[in-house]
Amino acid sequence: MDDAELDQDFTFDDGKKAAKSMKKKNKSGGFQSFGLSAPVFKAIMKRGYKVPTPIQRKTIPVILKNKDVVAMARTGSGKTAAFLIPMFEKLKGHDPNSGPRALILSPTRELALQTLKFTQQLGKLTDLISTAILGGERIEEQFSNLHAHPDIIIATPGRFMHLCIEMDLKLNDVKYVVFDEADRLFEMGFQEQLNDIIKRLPSQRQTLLFSATLSKILAEFAKAGLYEPELIRLDIEMKLNENLKLIFFHLRHDDKTALLLHLLRSVIPSDQQIVLFVGTRHHCEYLKELLEQQQQQDLFSAVTIYSTLDHSTRKINLARYQSGKARVLIVTDIAARGIDIPSLDNVINYHFPATPKLFLHRVGRVARAGRLGTAYSLLSTDELSYLFDVQEFIGKTIDYAKLDDGTTDYHLLFGNVPQTIIDEESETIRKITETNVDLVNLFAVQQNAYQHYIRSRPASTYASVKQMKQYHNQITNMGIHPIFRDSYTADELAPNALIQQLKSFRAKSTIFEVNPSSSNEACAIMRRKRAHDGKSILKHERKDQPLPAIQDDSDDEDRPKTLEVDNMTITVRDNDDTELPAKKKKKNRREVDKDFFIPYQPPDYKRERGLEIQSFERQTNDAVMDLANDDGTSMKGPMIQKTKWDRKKKKFVTVGQTDARTKKIKTESGQWIQASYKTDVYKKWLNKSKVLDKELPDSRRNRSEDHVNDDEKSSAQHKPRQFQQRVNQLMSRQKAQLKAKGQRMPSHSELKKPEQIVKKRAEKRQRLSLQRARQMRKGGRTNYRNKRHSNKAKHTRRVTSSNTNQSSKRTKKR
Repeated sequence: MDDAELDQDFTFDDGKKAAKSMKKKNKSGGFQSFGLSAPVFKAIMKRGYKVPTPIQRKTIPVILKNKDVVAMARTGSGKTAAFLIPMFEKLKGHDPNSGPRALILSPTRELALQTLKFTQQLGKLTDLISTAILGGERIEEQFSNLHAHPDIIIATPGRFMHLCIEMDLKLNDVKYVVFDEADRLFEMGFQEQLNDIIKRLPSQRQTLLFSATLSKILAEFAKAGLYEPELIRLDIEMKLNENLKLIFFHLRHDDKTALLLHLLRSVIPSDQQIVLFVGTRHHCEYLKELLEQQQQQDLFSAVTIYSTLDHSTRKINLARYQSGKARVLIVTDIAARGIDIPSLDNVINYHFPATPKLFLHRVGRVARAGRLGTAYSLLSTDELSYLFDVQEFIGKTIDYAKLDDGTTDYHLLFGNVPQTIIDEESETIRKITETNVDLVNLFAVQQNAYQHYIRSRPASTYASVKQMKQYHNQITNMGIHPIFRDSYTADELAPNALIQQLKSFRAKSTIFEVNPSSSNEACAIMRRKRAHDGKSILKHERKDQPLPAIQDDSDDEDRPKTLEVDNMTITVRDNDDTELPAKKKKKNRREVDKDFFIPYQPPDYKRERGLEIQSFERQTNDAVMDLANDDGTSMKGPMIQKTKWDRKKKKFVTVGQTDARTKKIKTESGQWIQASYKTDVYKKWLNKSKVLDKELPDSRRNRSEDHVNDDEKSSAQHKPRQFQQRVNQLMSRQKAQLKAKGQRMPSHSELKKPEQIVKKRAEKRQRLSLQRARQMRKGGRTNYRNKRHSNKAKHTRRVTSSNTNQSSKRTKKR
């Protein structure tokens, strides 16, 4: 069809129809309904987004109205794009005359790097400059990045506060602040860092708090300085994705490693990747070494990530896992927040999380963006109470596997593990451990670390412990999980009768009754004790059954009471002849009228309690230990003096109790912080890199005058212009040459900056001075002077010869 035919087809009426159809599309809730600018909208379309997610549809219009927002949505729902798209729309383009205008704070380095990558991809069509300020990186590079006038800063609180104090950085231009995974920021102990950063921010700013688990009580977030925030909470009842499958196994703690090997070898498909969550970093090292020793290297290739691991190693390991070179990623809870791994299919909780909120973040790593996912949880007996906490939090019932159940739906099913699987894999582990000394040492270390982990683990609620005791027999006697039926026959999966008897065995006699005899006084005392407390013992043993032997002896007090203990009948008579009053029967509780009865707890009490911020400060306040003697007096023992080695004095010196403010400094905001944040690194970098006053941000110009000499001040006014003009000429010439050839300018230009040129010239002068010094040392000072005089003599001879030749020519002419 030609252009003329196209013009004929599009009449005025068709234009009206097209406008109406566009209005309908705008009303449909697409990205075009937000009124975004062309670069931002094109970047969204190139990224592949067509329809906004519910959290994006709710938050983006509110953020564009300059309102503070506290947003909560489940993991994988697009929260990062929900605060990046309005940010691009507000900042528009790069402003070289102002400082940073947007600040995004993240709790971990991995999450900050992921946000930076996503920001660069989504803002590709804009000229906004974004940079990451992270701990573990070279601080000199971060100084130069801040001198490049970035518009967006994505940072972790500790390093960013360090730079703010070191550079005396002013944040007067910041208008857009985001706390990503806000509850984790306040939980991880960044209290003083966040307070210092918030007080540096201007009062006229827009503050956003995003997380997958936020409490509706905003008092916890009042410290963030929000002004009339709007709370947006989505998918509260449906915290878990419908594409996520939860599977639970019950076994002994020592058998978890054997079950893990079986899951990797037989249950989980070989082409799927796994994230394995453990409690300590020592378990990471042990399990990685154990998996590497397996024969099938492709099935058991693993990498680790934990907090004390080197930052470059963490980057390499994460890149290996994302590229598919490793199948298993063994991590601690550092990777439970915000990390998006598109190819992830399975999560395994080797150690069950102690809080329901942490469980939600762990299993939220899978089933993201419409994908299917499975979460396997291995529970030992000491972790059963945490399972009931999770059950109350998610509001779903976890079913127990039955012995003769033929179900194929494994979702929310809790079952035992066949002993044959444990025996086979345990034998494999034993054979590998016998030939590897490192595994033996790592196993001992991780066993010790687990004991410390249990002591530091938060306790479960009292109601969950009570419920666990109530259902303990039902859990121990439940059937084998049906997921193992495909690999083993019914006879192999049948529980061993002897093992079941040993599990349910309880000794009826105590150690005092091992050798019953008439001469044994301890045995006689225990018999009288049993006879006296026989009714209570029977009640404890038969909680759910009536007591046929002893019903109610209030009617006939003279009737003797008989007890049968160890095939002996014992008769007990009351010595008192006084009549005991009859026990009053408990009255039935009056039926409650639900229309008028107000319960003590709100219906969402357990859910909101699971979403609360469990900071380390709150946990330490709850854990109080009072040391006192039996008589109530305090224990005042001798004070133990602590000593440390002094390098200067070369001896041990005593260390007294230091004040809370020692080795701390007070910032402009009034916060007391560690003195290590205030060093002279920035001054040294300024003098070394020769950064000029014009190249500094506006907030840094006053301070730079203290480090520049008077001679440098006078020359600095002309040098930058000359350098910049020269750079601009070379850039325009190179662009013209490439345009003539039909090529584009490369992204990384080889042209040097003015400070690089100055630095190179200084290095050249230093090199020449060193060469002259070496020559003077080799030839001696006299040789150097003789050489210098000989050169002068040669020069005078040439001048005199040339003068004589000129005079002779003049005489000839005459």
